[in-house]
Amino acid sequence: MAWAAGGFLLGQVVATALVALAAAAAGYVGGLSALAHASQDPWWASVASLLGLWCGFAAAIVAARRLAGQEPWPAQWRPRASDAWYLVVGVVAQYAIAAAYRPFHVRDLGQPVTRLFGATGGVGFALLVGLTALGAPVIEEWFFRGVLLRALADLGARTGRLGVVLAIVLSAVAFALAHGEPAQFAGLAALGVVLALIAWRTRRLVPSALTHLSFNAVAVGAVIAQRLH
Repeated sequence: MAWAAGGFLLGQVVATALVALAAAAAGYVGGLSALAHASQDPWWASVASLLGLWCGFAAAIVAARRLAGQEPWPAQWRPRASDAWYLVVGVVAQYAIAAAYRPFHVRDLGQPVTRLFGATGGVGFALLVGLTALGAPVIEEWFFRGVLLRALADLGARTGRLGVVLAIVLSAVAFALAHGEPAQFAGLAALGVVLALIAWRTRRLVPSALTHLSFNAVAVGAVIAQRLH
């Protein structure tokens, strides 16, 4: 737990530093202060922020294994042919969560995606698509399900099934909070529960990563479709 929390904080620090360096290299007027008030982030700021955060996650994953002695699930990254069905689960989850939001008429629900991609095109857009659709599912599943979920489950091991339920819920809440998007909190928490359940039941990370991948891919596909029209 301590390594997971420390990794997240380290990621925030590294992300801030990388964004500041990228802003200086790009000659962005106003630096971090101007970026904080921008309606759309430049692609290089988004890339630097993601990479910085993931550096912290990676540090926590390594520390949990080598310093805290957390053993990985056997074959947690070994794919199986049947795992392809989890791509369908991710698509269904995306549309189910969107449908659940619809009666509430939540404003700015798509703002995070708009801010992430903005008017970016070319190489910058392709890089963001790759990081969002491929990078995020791998590193976030490894951190939130492979480290945090298991640490929480270990803490609640004495309470049996209740401990597992609490671990799934708390890891899902942490996953939602980490995205820093209040309007999307409920949907992200629901997705976090689905991903945690999949990871816990299969004792592998490939299924939850594929679910996460297709969930993100639907959002990215919507952005691409919008641009084509």
